[in-house]
Amino acid sequence: MSLLTGKQINVLAIGGSAGSIPVLISLLKSISKPVPYTVIIVIHRLKNVHSELSLLLSGGLGYLQVIEPDDKMPVEPDRLYLAPQNYHLLIEADLTFSLDYSEPVLFSRPSIDVTFESVAQVFGQGAVAILLSGANEDGARGIRSIIEEGGTAIIQAPHTAAYQSMPLAAIRLNQEANVLQPEEMIEQLRRSTG
Repeated sequence: MSLLTGKQINVLAIGGSAGSIPVLISLLKSISKPVPYTVIIVIHRLKNVHSELSLLLSGGLGYLQVIEPDDKMPVEPDRLYLAPQNYHLLIEADLTFSLDYSEPVLFSRPSIDVTFESVAQVFGQGAVAILLSGANEDGARGIRSIIEEGGTAIIQAPHTAAYQSMPLAAIRLNQEANVLQPEEMIEQLRRSTG
């Protein structure tokens, strides 16, 4: 199966929560440099607690700088953007980031749904979204938006997830999504840049 070979990818959005970091790092390591598209990461983190996630991701990757975008910062290829702690991250039609401090969605800010829905609206068929392990249902509606706009949606196989709630909720709502094991996702990403 080759989901991404030959596909024009403008953005890769990856969302996850509890138990997702090891798989996330493996996925990011599989992407060859230079990256011909933008990478956006949304990970649930505790609010008001200093997070070392960007340092962890940078250290794990070595070659790809992790950027927590500011409001109105341009979206560029060959960059890895990490949704800032305690803000929803959106993409505007003019290809800039927008930070939003509205209410949490499914107890989450940043919300995976908010970012995936925004990515779907702006990038349509050029969007690829991957949903990883997590302990709530955030991301399921965002995956629906990606599919409805013609993008490619990938969900971590629940039996491989440390916390299955997030992948299971996404599969229930999106029967047509691609459900892959981490090794299969890694292979797809290698093909997307190789």
